[in-house]
Amino acid sequence: MNGIHDLGGMDGLGPINPAKEEPRFKDEWERRMFGLFVSCFAGGHYNVDEFRHAIERMGPAHYLQTSYYEHWLASLETLLTDKGVVTQEELDARKKFIAMEDA
Repeated sequence: MNGIHDLGGMDGLGPINPAKEEPRFKDEWERRMFGLFVSCFAGGHYNVDEFRHAIERMGPAHYLQTSYYEHWLASLETLLTDKGVVTQEELDARKKFIAMEDA
């Protein structure tokens, strides 16, 4: 069964033409997201299948409107709250703190 998350396996969407010298990370937060993924994985909080499944649990509109590393962030938020590593309230408080720092 193909879902919105399986676009990579579909035909007719045109070629992917990355820039020649495209950086690995476009923003510093993406670099930090990669580090968070690795540390949580190494810490045994989830396995690769759980990580992918959490991305596939994103709503189709949210999935299409967000970037690659935003998918990773949504996956970690889902997994770490589902497993009781952090609470939704803790995540919300941290997001509010970060938003205030960026303002």
